[in-house]
Order: sequence, then C-alpha cells, then structure tokens
Amino acid sequence: PIVNFDKLWTLMPEEEKQGLTEDSEIVPVIDTLRHGYGKVLGNGQLPKLLAFVLARMICLSGRNRDKIKEAGGVVKLIA
Repeated sequence: PIVNFDKLWTLMPEEEKQGLTEDSEIVPVIDTLRHGYGKVLGNGQLPKLLAFVLARMICLSGRNRDKIKEAGGVVKLIA
C-alpha cells in the first residue's frame, strides 16, 4: 500500500505532535511500515517540521527530494 507526503502526519498520534515547532529538539519518527504502508509517494506538501520517515520504498524524483530537504526531513529506507 502507498501513502502520500500530505498524509504522513496523520500517521503520528496527536499527543506526539503537540508542542512541535521548527526549532524543536525532539524529532518525530513516522514509521510507515507500522501503519501498513510500504511506499511513500510525493503528492502533497510536507509540513515545515523536521521528521524521520521510515519506509520500505519512497519515490525520490528530484522534486520529491527537494520537498523532503526543504522540510528538513530525513528518510531511512528499510529492506
């Protein structure tokens, strides 16, 4: 199954989102595999908050790479 950029933050519990800002020292981890998604597509916008995304596969066109970098994000692919 797939999930788009604009839906990634819906996978994170509300209590973990509270108080997060661009300057937060806490970096949320969004584990797409735990929620049943193995592939992340680049549709939509990412919030301007740093996040660590765990995924089996992510479509990283130049545009999508730029979206992740602009949002300060990091992607970890899991085999």
